[in-house]
Amino acid sequence: MTSSTPAPLPTPSSSRTPSAPASLTERRKAATRMEIARAAAGLFAARGLKATRAEDIAQAAGIAPRTFYRYFASKEEAVAPLYAAGAQRWAEAVREAPPELTPPEALEHAVRQTLTPGVGISSASWEWVRTLIRLASASPALGKVWAEVCHASEGALGEVLRERAARTAATGLDNVAEPTGSAGSAGPDKSAGSAGSTGSTGPAGSADSTHLADTTHLAEPTPRQRFVAAVAGAAVRVAVESWSTTDSPPHGPGGPAELALRNLEAVRGMEWREPE
Repeated sequence: MTSSTPAPLPTPSSSRTPSAPASLTERRKAATRMEIARAAAGLFAARGLKATRAEDIAQAAGIAPRTFYRYFASKEEAVAPLYAAGAQRWAEAVREAPPELTPPEALEHAVRQTLTPGVGISSASWEWVRTLIRLASASPALGKVWAEVCHASEGALGEVLRERAARTAATGLDNVAEPTGSAGSAGPDKSAGSAGSTGSTGPAGSADSTHLADTTHLAEPTPRQRFVAAVAGAAVRVAVESWSTTDSPPHGPGGPAELALRNLEAVRGMEWREPE
């Protein structure tokens, strides 16, 4: 199965945690879904959404139409893996952020890792992202797919925040307090000088680790973690959508990373500890 269509987004290395590796069959299915998604995106960009049929996508991906419908119910759904790849990389970057970072710092670190051209994906790929987001804003059916992916990503981010809080409680590390402007170390990404950075360089204050443990043993994210995930997700989503309506390059003050960092400044003022 081949396709000459360039990939708007890189394929994520895995959609599972190390404790639950994907089987060979699952990896093959994921690869097929991504190949179909790339073919769909290329045709949507070249011909437009209305002029593209599911059969056209199947042909471009080198599969039979019946195979296409095993994976997707409609042509619009075919690009969902591309939308989801970016959302997944964002959540994974938050999970893998240095443990000493506060939640706001971890979110900003993830933005720099995933939205900065050349760090997350290339500038050329960002142009494909722009096209896909513009198509979503012009098509209710495609917009629904984009909205569903964004909603699912909020749930994934909430789970990541829960995991980070649990690790903090287990180690007794206080990375919940709002950082101050005092000198210190906040991780390698602080040298980027991005517009969204407040210049703070480390956690401050002291936390009651017992209190944290009391609220992080739950199997599901807490209401506050869900809320923070929704706010952070909206900050990134609005940044990408706003950038896509312009002709600004993906780097610099008008790029998605800088816009997202500015939006995330609002998250820094939120209360991160659970209510008593």
